[in-house]
Amino acid sequence: MRKEDCVFSEPVRTALLKDKPVVALESTIISHGMPYPENFKTALQVEDLVKNNGAIPATIAILQGKVHVGLDRQEIEYLSKKGKSVWKCSTRDLAYVLAQKLDGATTVSATMVIAHRVGIHFFVTGGIGGAHRGSETTFDISTDLIELGRTPVCVICAGVKAILDIPKTLEVLETQGVTVITYGQEEFPAFYFASSGIRSHIRVDQLEDISRIFAMNRRWNLSSGMLVAVPVPQKDKDTADRVEAGMQQALEELKEKQLTGSAVTPFLLERIADLTGGDSLKLNIELILNNAAIGAQLARHYASYQTDSSNRDVQI
Repeated sequence: MRKEDCVFSEPVRTALLKDKPVVALESTIISHGMPYPENFKTALQVEDLVKNNGAIPATIAILQGKVHVGLDRQEIEYLSKKGKSVWKCSTRDLAYVLAQKLDGATTVSATMVIAHRVGIHFFVTGGIGGAHRGSETTFDISTDLIELGRTPVCVICAGVKAILDIPKTLEVLETQGVTVITYGQEEFPAFYFASSGIRSHIRVDQLEDISRIFAMNRRWNLSSGMLVAVPVPQKDKDTADRVEAGMQQALEELKEKQLTGSAVTPFLLERIADLTGGDSLKLNIELILNNAAIGAQLARHYASYQTDSSNRDVQI
């Protein structure tokens, strides 16, 4: 992919030319992550939070076979209303969706690829995919983990979705050479839940330090990305219990339906939202907004750090 193959919004184009902080945002969360109009409202809120924290938002999607880096309000609303009729586009689907001139909402992996190719270093999402429960026999492991191992982008998320096998996911990330950092606590977070019960390999309490670590990743030209796991702000115990109960029931129903692959996560998220009366959706929105603020601050610190010529990315 070449930069001329992309359509840039004017704010994103200007920011990239001037080395200003830019934060990439995925579009699958708009089309497949939640219903209309919550998806539209949340997408605009996320962009506003990125701006308010000193960076330029770049929501990434494919519209009529063209990669768009930065969407305007009308384009976000278009994706919001199209919903699941838009192609859910991971790395494996990019060539097909582009060649067929389709509309595609980019997943974590596809967004990472595009962000890296156009020079965006930071990417905010809700939670990444991972190794599914039972993946030791099904081999159902998300492309997100493979992309993190070969694409040097800093991904800010609320950890791994609790519906996945978190220990196996962290093992795969280790095998891929991905630096995994938990912000501000010892335990790795689990999307809806601040703690998974699994100790994080690295804890960092200051955002400036996380930005410096990523700068060192870039300076040494490491091929792998970096994952920054941000715990969701704590909610009351009753809400957490309802979400936990809904998740367990949804997992049981998943076994009965025998769904696999890309159908698993959308089914579980939608079913958990139904079973919790919308509590999980509210938590989902809360954690995305929290991640957006943190990601923008990281991008801003990194840009400031890079203004010192001795800290700029170098080829080894």
